[in-house]
Amino acid sequence: MSAYFEYQHTVGFEETNLVGNVYYVNYLRWQGRCREMFLKQEAPAVLAEVQDDLKLFTLKVDCEFFAEITAFDELSIRMRLAELGQTQLEFTFDYVRLAEDGGETLVARGRQRIACMRGPNTATVPSLVPDSLVQALAPYAGAALAA
Repeated sequence: MSAYFEYQHTVGFEETNLVGNVYYVNYLRWQGRCREMFLKQEAPAVLAEVQDDLKLFTLKVDCEFFAEITAFDELSIRMRLAELGQTQLEFTFDYVRLAEDGGETLVARGRQRIACMRGPNTATVPSLVPDSLVQALAPYAGAALAA
């Protein structure tokens, strides 16, 4: 299996529902946060392009749940590049609960499809995935770059 970019998170009370389980929308928020931290840490040149005219549109998001998590669970959200096209890319996310003894439990798995666009908000057009992003994603790609 290919390497992954990891974002670690401690679940807080505000992320749980009345029963004490994590509310589903937080899994989607954590996907976005993982992607943002990847850009900050691994692809700062892409952030500069976003400040210019590059837009990264999220086209599709999903998440499949395997086990419940609650407040103060320690999570590792692990992002991999699943597919790289000319103007779009797709990530997978593994949500892993980390135990104090070093054990790990896969609690959810998600996907996210992104389109690269450029131009003013009223006239955006598809754009090639920036080379700097392709280079930053290479260690997390596995077979996605070979396709």
